[in-house]
Amino acid sequence: MITLVRSCAALCALGVLTTVLAGCSGDTAAPGHPGRPARTPAAVAPSASAPPTLAPGPSGLTPVFMNGSRAHGRTVALTFDADMTADQGPRAAAGERFDNPALVATLRRLKVPATFFMTGRWAEEYPAQAKDIGKDPLFEVANHSYSHHAFTGSCYGLPTVPAPRMRTDVRRAFDAFRKAGVERAVPYFRFPGGCYDRQALRALAPGVTAVQWDVVSGDAFATDSAAVARQVLDGVRPGSVVVMHCTRSAAPATERALRTIVPKLRERGFRFVRVSEQIGAAGGAAGATGAAATAGPVEARS
Repeated sequence: MITLVRSCAALCALGVLTTVLAGCSGDTAAPGHPGRPARTPAAVAPSASAPPTLAPGPSGLTPVFMNGSRAHGRTVALTFDADMTADQGPRAAAGERFDNPALVATLRRLKVPATFFMTGRWAEEYPAQAKDIGKDPLFEVANHSYSHHAFTGSCYGLPTVPAPRMRTDVRRAFDAFRKAGVERAVPYFRFPGGCYDRQALRALAPGVTAVQWDVVSGDAFATDSAAVARQVLDGVRPGSVVVMHCTRSAAPATERALRTIVPKLRERGFRFVRVSEQIGAAGGAAGATGAAATAGPVEARS
């Protein structure tokens, strides 16, 4: 049975969840059922309902979602990290491109729903693009921190956010989305570098569902689009969440890889969905909340 989590619908539906991390929390999960996906209340119209979230993990830790159901439909969620660290402004001013409009255009042309995990600093650098992505019903905007600094130590050399400032960093990203004009933001968070531990899960609770992945595209710094496509196609299973990047300078081959990935997966009978659909699906299988730090070679470490 799926636990209903009433995630402060009026606030969470704003598209900016600044107040969520300040204490907007829903009913707690039933004992013995951590990390189960929750449906939005049936009585609330879709346009006004809160995005589905997971019930808190053991001891109230932030829940972690890794993939959807393996048994109920051949869905796959493509996710794109729009990375920019807090100190990369000078590089952007010098001409380095951390955006990828061609990738967004390809997703639209192929009619592929997707979830963008955006840093607040990226939204500040590219507010028109952030707003454009946020208003498109194909897409959803989720939180990838403000600074793209690590939430644990020893995470690819990224600077570390102290535990007392973790919630503030996440809230600051939601503020940046709002200022850029993003109309909707979902209450999902991706740890920079994919690195987290119990301290980080405790620091962010309550308010967001952490979203990891089960397929690493290998697109960070890759120049061979065929190799990226093969890695994704070899790894995808029903319910998969694929991590990719939406940054030209750090992932120049991703847009080309999509032109192969999308038709090939459709030939196999896969249907593309946003992460929110996987989390909200009845009977969906959520990844467990873990105590150990987790990391994968997926982020641009510049």
